[in-house]
Amino acid sequence: MTENDLKERTSQFAHRCVKLSLALPTTDLGNHIRKQFIRFSTSVASNYRAACIAQSKADFASKLSIVIEEADESCFWMEFIIVEKLLSEKQVVDLLREGQELTAIFIKSRKTTKDRSSEFVTV
Repeated sequence: MTENDLKERTSQFAHRCVKLSLALPTTDLGNHIRKQFIRFSTSVASNYRAACIAQSKADFASKLSIVIEEADESCFWMEFIIVEKLLSEKQVVDLLREGQELTAIFIKSRKTTKDRSSEFVTV
């Protein structure tokens, strides 16, 4: 998967999350979750773009850590939506799976980056 593929995938994730959040009920709880969910899910895409232009491997790994946190928090809100029955599980499960996959991809990428940055060449 290329950098551009992940940019597109995270962007689509953000758009799908926004659409899902708009389906939440207009109750106090629904409104609270909508704001949180939109903030965290859109942050996945924007922070991944920031990571792509990082100035060092350490900066890239740091920005990926933010992406991971935001993707995981997005998953939390989707799980919460299901448990609280604010939307049907069927409406949420595919997007939740995508959030979990993105989280796993970015965790692996951060680990690979950190492993490579600890390597050094001896002469």
